[in-house]
Amino acid sequence: GGGSWPQLGSDGAWVPLLVQRGVDVTALRPANCGFDVGWSEHFRTRFAGHPVKSVVASFTDAAGVAWRKQGEFVVTENGVEGGLIYALSAPLRDGIAARGGAVLRLDLAPGRELPRLVDELSRPRGSRSLSGHLQSRLGLKGVKVGLLRELLPAEDFADPARLAAAIKDLPLSLVAPRPLAEAISSAGGVAFEALDECLMIRALPGVFCAGEMLDWEAPTGGYLLTACFASGRAAGLGALAWLKGLEA
Repeated sequence: GGGSWPQLGSDGAWVPLLVQRGVDVTALRPANCGFDVGWSEHFRTRFAGHPVKSVVASFTDAAGVAWRKQGEFVVTENGVEGGLIYALSAPLRDGIAARGGAVLRLDLAPGRELPRLVDELSRPRGSRSLSGHLQSRLGLKGVKVGLLRELLPAEDFADPARLAAAIKDLPLSLVAPRPLAEAISSAGGVAFEALDECLMIRALPGVFCAGEMLDWEAPTGGYLLTACFASGRAAGLGALAWLKGLEA
């Protein structure tokens, strides 16, 4: 195990033991994690726990690489989490480390072109409230409208073009990744250069590494589990071969 969910045993206690023996270990970092956002108390109280469904999130990292993913996420008391966030968590985490913050841009109405949104929002709303108008014309309601009110200046709501542009490209500032102990998995670990082809530590014959002890990361779910199982098998076979070599 790495350093995530220490209450289940993955406490990273092996890291200082190996470092003390001169093994090259990259510091453990949260992976497949949520992020802190500076929500207002009103938004936090009203929407924590609400899923934000059918959105596209995009982000440009420090190297200028553009990331884009469609899915859903959940608003939490501290910020955001969920599948869409986890899928982008590695570049977001690294972007925060490099620049002190990251801006995730949200398309709250994927599949709808900007001119159509402007046209719909420009139609008379009569006696309807703005929230009612957004729901009637665009199908936006609940937490999506809450995000608009939380993140936009009041004057944008009076301008259909600016409001439509924000619906298609809403900037959400992420402050920091959630703590390693809360992450689904961890990045970092024993450098591959410190291991032989059987995943044995070169400086510590007879000590093998696998899973999240290795300096790698993968998306949560089948990818992560498959790689952990595969490296565990490789390390196990390596240990068996090493023991047989001692007997020879």
